[in-house]
Amino acid sequence: MTNFNNSKMNVDALFLGPKSENAVFFKEMMEYAVTEHMHWRSGYHPEDPEYVTTVDRYAPDYRDTLYRTEGILNQLSSKLKTTSIPWFSPRYMGHMNADTLMISNLAYVMAMMYNPNNCAQESSPTTTQLELEAGLDLCAMFGYDVNRSWGHITSGGTVANYEGLWVARNIKTLPLAMSKHPQAQHLLKDKTERALLNMPTNAVLDLIDELKKKGIFEEVRDMTCRGEGVEQGKLGKLLVPQSKHYSWLKAMDILGLGQQNIVQLPVDDSYRTDTAQMRQIVFSLIEQGEPILAVVAVVGTTETGAIDNVAELIALRKECESRFGISFYIHIDAAYAGYACAMFRDENNQFIEYDMLIQRYHNEGIFPPDIIWPKRDVYQSFRALQEADSITVDPHKVGFIPYAAGAICMKDKRIVDLISYHAAYVFEEVVEKGRKTEKPQNVLLGSSIMEGSKAGATAAAVWAAHRLVPLNILGYGKVIAAGLTTANWLIESMNASAPLEIEERKFEIVAMPAPDFHMVNFMFKEVGNRSLEKQNQLNKRLYELCSYAAGRSYTNDFLTSSTSLTAEEYGDNPQNFCRLMGFSDQEWEKTHSLYVLRAAIMTHCLRDKQHFSDFWQELKGIFVSKLQQLIDEENKVTHSKQKITL
Repeated sequence: MTNFNNSKMNVDALFLGPKSENAVFFKEMMEYAVTEHMHWRSGYHPEDPEYVTTVDRYAPDYRDTLYRTEGILNQLSSKLKTTSIPWFSPRYMGHMNADTLMISNLAYVMAMMYNPNNCAQESSPTTTQLELEAGLDLCAMFGYDVNRSWGHITSGGTVANYEGLWVARNIKTLPLAMSKHPQAQHLLKDKTERALLNMPTNAVLDLIDELKKKGIFEEVRDMTCRGEGVEQGKLGKLLVPQSKHYSWLKAMDILGLGQQNIVQLPVDDSYRTDTAQMRQIVFSLIEQGEPILAVVAVVGTTETGAIDNVAELIALRKECESRFGISFYIHIDAAYAGYACAMFRDENNQFIEYDMLIQRYHNEGIFPPDIIWPKRDVYQSFRALQEADSITVDPHKVGFIPYAAGAICMKDKRIVDLISYHAAYVFEEVVEKGRKTEKPQNVLLGSSIMEGSKAGATAAAVWAAHRLVPLNILGYGKVIAAGLTTANWLIESMNASAPLEIEERKFEIVAMPAPDFHMVNFMFKEVGNRSLEKQNQLNKRLYELCSYAAGRSYTNDFLTSSTSLTAEEYGDNPQNFCRLMGFSDQEWEKTHSLYVLRAAIMTHCLRDKQHFSDFWQELKGIFVSKLQQLIDEENKVTHSKQKITL
């Protein structure tokens, strides 16, 4: 990973900007990218003739084809400009999306024109290597040893989660397969099924080395679940938080493990996995003799921005190993907040101690003096990531890379042998300057990952971003801190705001307590309303007026997203906020759901206090106009009902 002092990096120079402020530079670089590719084409065997002559290019059907091409692109441009979502604007505060880095867009286009397919190196000699380097960048950011770890780009967090569970499943069945192989049995210290299903990940991976030495690894691997399938329920339970992403349900289905083998971990009043209940569930499963396939922690839930206590989970596994001789795989779903790990690392990729971190944030202007982030337990969670077996992270979220760019990092690259259908690397012995060396030839990514054909342009976009914006406090730290700063100021402003008055009705703006990351959940409450159902209806209608659902995106003056915090996913924890809002427990019992507006605050444009203050005043005016529209609709309905009655 490239590490250097980036103290002079200007965040505004990284993006095209809400008003295309960097348009001149962007156009110059885009022209450079296209021109370089055209030179590449024309320079390939210059002795070859032109296959399309000047006469050909002026033929009527030729010109007609070009005109029709232009016309179709005009249509496409019109559609895109009319209905696309303006992620780039601070007026958009919704999903985990924002403006993308100029360099990633340019790198994507530059590589895209060469059309590399990262399935195999022979069809992507350059971008396959870039993908491997980008994967190791992320491994280093999480604290993995880059000489032992493995990472690669996926289409998104969903596929990365699939791969994490795929690996956990295959690891679980290797000892079972060894117990059935006559030449492998003696390598197992304890041959009881209970022991074989509860081995530490490292111990299983060490067995791979022993099997390779004996030349029987592939034979044994064919006897694992990849060859013989999975006996229903045999591999134990997958423990995931109630706040889980739906990809875990799909993964258990696709991998034949069965959704009935999911155990949901309750969340606490901070919307994180409740560590006390997690301990109780784990110990209960151990007492029942039920294996634990894997435990998943979430670093940045998509609904509340909560960051699970990873340090407690790591400590729990160590306790289970020492007390019971029981272990399990740990996967971290950090699709949303994973890139924030860069905020804790110095220019030499060392994790910064907490007090020094806060001091550097303020001394170097990364955060203003009034913002203290993160909480100490959140800091400890990021520090503990290096102990997890695998981690999902999405460059297309807080990495500010264009879609589709997810990623998975694995602590020990030996894991890949359990899923690969070819050797991950084929080495060729070469002689350079009289010395024999080995270099990798024909890296077959497609045989070692869940996907096949994949765009090398994505790898180029991620790789280039990491070179310009290092994965440390002075690189991505500056960019991510801008959104966190704005999120904190927004919460403070909402909760300190006087009620908005429209036609003698008053509406409060209330934000939920400070989240672990920059996901802000907020709502409007009419003063005097005691009905939670009406409260939910009010905010649902406001969402419709402030979203794509309004039938217009580009002309809408504010865009956000929404979600429902339900008892099914969060137990009675949302009830605490309902009480704070003045709703009775009976109201919660009737609905068991709290509808909120949801905003991932990722914009870099409002990190200046004055800019934010001006934006907030304008935003309150927008809220007044939306509420006025809502009231006008209500009055119209009431008037219509009165006419019908008369």
